Amino acid sequence: MLYISGARLVPDKQVRIALTKMDGIGPKKAIQVCYRLGISGNIKMNELTKYQIDQIEQMIGQDHVVHWELKRGERADIERLISISCYRGIRHQDGLPLRGQRTHTNARTFRKQIRK
Repeated sequence: MLYISGARLVPDKQVRIALTKMDGIGPKKAIQVCYRLGISGNIKMNELTKYQIDQIEQMIGQDHVVHWELKRGERADIERLISISCYRGIRHQDGLPLRGQRTHTNARTFRKQIRK
């Protein structure tokens, strides 16, 4: 297996598709990374040289927020909402839907903790 920035990438996939398996990188960013490095997006991950893999890892590390950094940022945002006791923070704390969804008959998976 090949790891870039802590994300496991499948060696049998094309580069542009394999890069989208990382959190924070979609199809458009994957194509941009390939274009900026001069790598064809259609070759397989296992056909890349060690130098090309290092280049990809370096560019993603510098220019993009991915994987653990992205998740840490999301968690920090939620913690901030909870600490200032705004409506969304309270809903996060109680385990309820945030965006005005109905909770009388729906939101079963979201409300699992509070069901009797």
